[in-house]
Amino acid sequence: MALGSNQVTRAVANNFIPELWSDEVIGAYKSNLVVANLVTKLSHKGKKGDTIYIPVPARGDASIKAANTQVTLSAATNTAITVNIATHYEYSKLIEDIAEVQALASMRKFYTDDAGYALAKRVDTDLLALSEGLQGGTVGGTGAASFEKAVIASTGATDYTGNSSNAAAIADAGIRKMLLTLDDADVPMDNRCMVIPPTAASSLLGISRFTEQQFIGDGAAIKTGKIGNIYGVDIYVSTNCPTASGNSTTDRVGVLMHKDAFVLAEQVGVRSQTQYKQEYLGDLFTSDTIYGVAELRNDAGVAFVVPA
Repeated sequence: MALGSNQVTRAVANNFIPELWSDEVIGAYKSNLVVANLVTKLSHKGKKGDTIYIPVPARGDASIKAANTQVTLSAATNTAITVNIATHYEYSKLIEDIAEVQALASMRKFYTDDAGYALAKRVDTDLLALSEGLQGGTVGGTGAASFEKAVIASTGATDYTGNSSNAAAIADAGIRKMLLTLDDADVPMDNRCMVIPPTAASSLLGISRFTEQQFIGDGAAIKTGKIGNIYGVDIYVSTNCPTASGNSTTDRVGVLMHKDAFVLAEQVGVRSQTQYKQEYLGDLFTSDTIYGVAELRNDAGVAFVVPA
């Protein structure tokens, strides 16, 4: 079976070494994840099947208990969220024997870091793509329908208009309005976060409320991508934030969400395998992962749009 012509040759492997360690790939993967650490996780490891059904019961109301009467039965309304585990990503290198013999130690670190980063990027990107469906939006919309239920970040209330872009820089009033949207939907106060594209980070630094609060908490720099905190919400920067399609300005999208907005189901965590390929006189190294993502609670997040 032909593997193409992109093997790691002696020239490509110059000053590297080919030993690739699974633990290092997993470590790099975990250190590069941002959004996957902020959502609900389900482990499906070692289990068969390609679909998970998650029951989502609706909240009930309490009733007054009148004397000498029976209790009031609360009607149960339950729905189910379907998580299709159908995503399989891999990262592979074929390392020729001459590269293995002659290369130095830094090659292992480069390729293990690169494999972990590449797989983490795919998981975070797939999760952030779901933000288009929040608040009743349609995932995969284009043109004027791209992120049609997102709001512009300056107000948190004005709908994004797609083709005739009205995106505006994030502002204090916009953050407060988006928080109110979650409050009105009874979204819990804890486990909320905001994921922003890099272009929005500079705007946040101009909000006095953010600069006053960003050093309060449990050490922002410890968590991957976390740059601060505002109104009790942790702020994370991710280059994987989506781009709103259908306009020439390529506006960027962020999301304010609770961890229950999205779910990540892993069937095969990051694993690494090697196989010697005699026909190529080299080791084939592959890291891969199998997972599925889905929106869990539609009203537990708000997508917002900022200029590129």
